[in-house]
Amino acid sequence: MKWRSLEESGPGVDARPLREIFAERKELISKYVPPQTQAVHAATTTALKQQRLAANILPVGAKIPEFQLQDHDGKNVASSNLLVKGSLILCFIRGRWCPFCVAQMEAMNLLLPEIAQAGATFVAVSPQTVQQSFFMRDQHKLRFPLLSDPGNKVAKQFGLTYRVPDEQKAIDQRAFVNLSFVNGDDSWELPIPATYIMSGDGMVLHALANEDYTDRPEPENIVRLVQTAA
Repeated sequence: MKWRSLEESGPGVDARPLREIFAERKELISKYVPPQTQAVHAATTTALKQQRLAANILPVGAKIPEFQLQDHDGKNVASSNLLVKGSLILCFIRGRWCPFCVAQMEAMNLLLPEIAQAGATFVAVSPQTVQQSFFMRDQHKLRFPLLSDPGNKVAKQFGLTYRVPDEQKAIDQRAFVNLSFVNGDDSWELPIPATYIMSGDGMVLHALANEDYTDRPEPENIVRLVQTAA
C-alpha cells in the first residue's frame, strides 16, 4: 500500500484531529492490507499489552536520564541544554516509515507556536539514523529537532523498547521496511510510542505511552498539559 507523499498531498495542511486522521488510515489498512497481515500486526500489539510494557515505563515523578544525541543535521544535542530552556516535550516515535508516526509529527508541527508560547520545547526521538531523520524532517517540513537514538539506548532507559517478533519482521521486510538499514543496526528493536512532559529540572510531569502504535495522544491535549505545567 502506498502512502501519499508531501507532493501528492493537497496544497493545504491537514488540521483535523489526530484521531480522525488515524481513523482514515486504519480504514485504508482494513481495505487494502491482507487480513493475514493485519492479524500479525494485531497479535504483536496484543503480546506487548500482555507484557504491560506501557505500565512499566519511566514514571511520573522520576528524573529523566541525561543523554546526548545527534539531531537531523548531525549536531550533538544534550538533554541539559534542552531542559535549560524550560519545560520539555520528548516524543518517542518508531520512524519515518510509519504512517502513524508521520501523522503525529505533522500534527505536533502545527502546534509549535502554542508549545513555544507555553515556554516549552518539543523534540522527537527515534532509533532511525541521522540521515533518515534528515529525510523525514525535510520531506514533511518539520520545524523541530529529530534526534537519532542508535540502538535505542535512551529509549531503553525510559523502558520503552521491544524486539520485533520474527513473524512481524518477515511482514515488514516484505513491505520494504528494513529496520537494519533504517536504524543502522541488526537489533530489530523499536520503542513503543510515548510522549513525556518534563519540567526544567528534568522531573517527569506526564508520561503517556501505548503499546498500540495506532493510538496516540491528541496534540491539543499535550499542549493543555504543558500550559497547566507552566
